[in-house]
Amino acid sequence: MVASILRAIALIKADVARQLSPAMIEQACRDVGYTWRQRVLGPVATIHAFLVQVLHGNTACDHVPHLVGGSFTGEAYAQARIRLPWEVFERLLSAVCSALGQCRDEAARWRGHRVWLLDGTGCSMPDTPQLQQAFGQPGGQAAGCGFPVAHVLALFHLGTGMLQNMIVAPLRTHDLVDAWRTHAQLAPGDVLVADRGFCSYAHLAQLVSAGLHGVFRLHQAVLVDFRMGRMHVPPRGPYRKLSGLPRSQWLRWLGTRDQRVEYFKPQRRPRGLSAEAYAALPASLVVRELRYRITRRGCRTREVTLVTTLVDRQRYAASALAELYDARWQIETNLRHVKQTLHMDVLRCKTLAGVSKELRMIALVYNLVRLVMLQAAKRQRVTVDRVSFVDALRWLLTAEPGETVPDLIVHRRRLGRCDPRVRKRRPKQYPLMQQPRYELRQALLGQQLTP
Repeated sequence: MVASILRAIALIKADVARQLSPAMIEQACRDVGYTWRQRVLGPVATIHAFLVQVLHGNTACDHVPHLVGGSFTGEAYAQARIRLPWEVFERLLSAVCSALGQCRDEAARWRGHRVWLLDGTGCSMPDTPQLQQAFGQPGGQAAGCGFPVAHVLALFHLGTGMLQNMIVAPLRTHDLVDAWRTHAQLAPGDVLVADRGFCSYAHLAQLVSAGLHGVFRLHQAVLVDFRMGRMHVPPRGPYRKLSGLPRSQWLRWLGTRDQRVEYFKPQRRPRGLSAEAYAALPASLVVRELRYRITRRGCRTREVTLVTTLVDRQRYAASALAELYDARWQIETNLRHVKQTLHMDVLRCKTLAGVSKELRMIALVYNLVRLVMLQAAKRQRVTVDRVSFVDALRWLLTAEPGETVPDLIVHRRRLGRCDPRVRKRRPKQYPLMQQPRYELRQALLGQQLTP
């Protein structure tokens, strides 16, 4: 099965298949200083089996020997995964992402720019002391009554939908804390699109310093006034006496609810940014604020205010920026594929190193499926977001040696789609766990039988 998958990938893009070849896997092990002896489950066999496991929906380890036809047990396979350093998986994911760089560069651009989508999500994992200490669990749950949850920051390419980077942090980590770590994967001129959780002066200034652009929804706490020449709070002025005024200085009117303003560096340093890095940021920043209304029926949000470093209204019309931010919703679909189809929403590993390996392998498999979708979209002359992710995954699992990508299912565009956020299937009527399981078990065992 592994040979068929690699041959199918090689027919689409040989560079990607080469990164998963036995020679490259062994070289990645040597690069991190890992040595091994010859056995049935060496590094190559273990990683290939891991690949098949994730492709089958991150199935159980006991299922893997049946999938690959190996003469080993599920426990032996789990031990082989433990032996491999997580740095090997990090190198393989980086190598595959680098090999996919040509696909991203050849994809359609927006106004000549590559566009990236950034958002945070969470994933649950087994309740072990090590994972509880590393990630923590949601509030309102007693010890032993909840599961650890990790905060995952994901960076996707808009044109191809490929996952470029995945940063894992404890649950109570704000999106902005690790946002700057994704800038290294971007090139000067790229545009980063994200929601209001990533909108801050420090983040905008970091993007500008790196030669990047940002398009964010403005945070609801920021005061915006589109009146020409309106007053503002001075950078170090008496905030209490001038409450109700925006802190940005008006510069130029660009159109109806479209203006160029100057942001000033806040006096308080944000968390997660060192004093040296914050001191290096400029004292002020020229950005563009614009507001537009959503008239489509069924949408909860009726008005959106954006802030962007793309201040040229001739090249970047307000309507084009509104369409670009509307495309940000594509990252929600991508995260659904990663979490639901590939089952990242509930991980299986019980150690911190195991979680790191599992997440990187899921990201690698996701990109391989995206590669198949790109090939099908090019052949069928449709955009890649219309190709079925599940159909591409199924073909990759059943591809025969030498078989090219067939015509995959193409979804029609569902404009004006309106779905309420409700569940039809009722959960079973059991009470929530308020005490650890061992205490509840002891209480059941301690009950006396009545005649």
